[in-house]
Order: sequence, then C-alpha cells, then structure tokens
Amino acid sequence: MITKKSLFVVFTFIFGFGIQAQKFEELALTPPMGWNSWNKFACDINEEMIRGIADAMVESGMKEAGYKYIVIDDCWHGRRDSFGFIYPDSTRFPNGMKALADYVHSKGLKLGIYSDAGTETCAGYPGSRGYEYQDALQYAKWGIDYLKYDWCNTENINPVGAYTTMRDALYKAGRPVVFSMCEWGNNEPWKWAEDIAHLWRTTGDIFICWDCKHEHEGGWYSWGVMKILDMQEGLRKYAGPGHWNDPDMLEVGNGMSVNEDRAHFSMWAMLAAPLIAGNDLRNMSEETIEILTNEEVIAVDQDSLGVQGFKYSSKDSLETWFKPLDNNEWAVCFLNRRAEPAVVEFDWENENVVDEIFGYEAKFNEITYAIRNLWTRKNIGKTKRAFKATVPSHDVIMLRLKPLK
Repeated sequence: MITKKSLFVVFTFIFGFGIQAQKFEELALTPPMGWNSWNKFACDINEEMIRGIADAMVESGMKEAGYKYIVIDDCWHGRRDSFGFIYPDSTRFPNGMKALADYVHSKGLKLGIYSDAGTETCAGYPGSRGYEYQDALQYAKWGIDYLKYDWCNTENINPVGAYTTMRDALYKAGRPVVFSMCEWGNNEPWKWAEDIAHLWRTTGDIFICWDCKHEHEGGWYSWGVMKILDMQEGLRKYAGPGHWNDPDMLEVGNGMSVNEDRAHFSMWAMLAAPLIAGNDLRNMSEETIEILTNEEVIAVDQDSLGVQGFKYSSKDSLETWFKPLDNNEWAVCFLNRRAEPAVVEFDWENENVVDEIFGYEAKFNEITYAIRNLWTRKNIGKTKRAFKATVPSHDVIMLRLKPLK
C-alpha cells in the first residue's frame, strides 16, 4: 500500500534537497579485482553457487592476493513491486540479496550486481531505465558494493545522460558503490566518463580464444584476447587512479592453453586493467590458481602510480611492452603472438624507452636496473648486459626492473 510517508521518502531521495550528486571518490584507486558470473555461467546462476564462489575465493588464496568483488551478472532479476522497486528471482535467490550480501561480507569480500541502462537487460530482464533511483535505493538497502551497468535496449537515448543519471542515483542513495560502465566503447566513453564512472568498457565482449572474432546471431561479435588488446591502442592517456579503461573480464581458466592464460593475465596487468576473473573458482587447476594469484604480476597491475603500459616495439609478432611503476621501477613484457617460439634480444643500453604521454624515461644508459622474472620468480641479473631469451608460442616473459643505487 502506498502511504504519504513512502511517497515523501522517494520524493526526497529523487530531488535530493540540495545534495550535489557525483561519483564516489576514493574508490578504485587501483584497478578493481574480483569475479563475475557471466563468462562461465551466463544465466545459470543462483544463491548457492554465489556463496560457493565466495568460499572458493577465500580458500583458493584469491582473497589474500587482492580479489574482493563477487559480481552477479545478468539474470538475477525478478519483478518490480508497485513502487517500482526490483526484487531478485525468488527461485534462484530464495533468501534475497540482503542475506547474500551479508554472507559475502562475512567472508571479508564485497558484493556486486548488474543492471542495464535500457528498458531490458541483455538477457531480457527488467532494465533500470526510468527506475534508476528506486534501483539505487534497493542496492543500498541490500548492501551492494559494485554495479556493472550494461547498454542493451537503449535505442535513442544519450549515453552521457543515461550513465550520469545512474551515477547521481547511486550517490544520493548514500552507499559507496564502484560504478562499472559496460557501454562497449561505442560512444568513446574514455573521453567523457572520468567524472561519471570508476571504469568503462572499451570494447565489445571478450571470447575464449587467442586471436579470433566470434560472430553471434544478429551480426554482432565477441573478440579474442589479442583482438581486444589491439583495440586498446590510443586509450592509455585516459586512464588513472579512480578511472580505468576496462578491456573486459578475464577468460583465464575457461579453456585456453596455460601459455595463453598466462599471456592474457600478464597483458591485462600491463594495461592496468581491472582483474575480474570469469571462471569457476570452485574447480580450478593448479596452473589456473598459480596464474590468478601471482602476487608479483598483480603488483604490476595494482601499482599505485596507476599508469597504463604501452607497446614499445613490434617485430614479426614479437612485441615489447613497458609500464612505468612507482619508485622509478618498470615492468617489461615480451609478448609472442606467433604459433612458434620467438627469440628476444634486448640490449637495454641501446634502447631509448620514453613514456611520451606521462613523461617517464628509463635512461638505461645512465641507470642500471636489477631484473626479476615475475613468472619464474627469480632474479636474473642486471641491465648492464643485454637480455636474451626464448619466448614460447602464445606466451610472455614478464620482468620487473628496479633501479640500483
């Protein structure tokens, strides 16, 4: 039953009475780390499974490695009530979202949820268009910490306005929420979303393959890991603490080779990308756990400087990438995109590595660096000597350089 009191609460919330809406600052100062249900499970989700994923995140060592968000993607929705408030599907989530959030929080983790800026989600469930403020209030009531906000069924609406409306609604609801825009890069969100969201998708969906594109019914595509990597060209100047380019979730553990998974994870770390796992955490191989919990590679992604890496050179599908790090350190990644092993020879003192956008310079001819291999976890010498090694097919050698006094 609608009462005068309930109408006053909604009216006060929507109009704000002097509250200046904005995005929540001091969130996502490093790229968010967590897990999302879509890549592995799509609509096959329920409360028991999400609880199991939270348990596995703790037991596998992923929480200790820095992962904290458990994000429920599409298909959790039930119906709206007479006030327009959304509720979860009672069959999939019989105890409700508040109880699930409480469970996730009890593990020292945070709960994320999914909605869409259009009339319906991509899977055909109720979208948030016209209900942004009711949805934000409901998420706050449930204890939601992260919102992935999609872009299906948004014909003839302005993306800046649509995403700003949800940003404002989340802020007025009062609970700090990491706001993840999933607009697919269609309207170049990197140019306008810094004050709206904490991260924004730069491409369409990722697909479980090294370098392919996958056509869906209706003529749209998903993209392999290397295809998405190439789509990041020219975007690094827009990213930094609190506002990240998002090349989509990880496919590590979902069917590619160990080499490809390792390269995928390494390159996302070099991109300072959100590290959102998309596999079944309850059933992981030792190799998958080792990749997802490599704290030295994660440290490159989570570096406080917040500078995205850049491609320094490319020859015969062997790429060399550099990423400036705090304390005048550097990450280096040699990426072999070929189907055969590749020999890398890199004479540090003859290379002029300069980050022309952010102004960092390695100065190998003046500074000697200690070299650590981040996947073998071994110190392997100094930059006084040229580096020579063989990079396996579809794999990387990833190094960290620390200046010596």
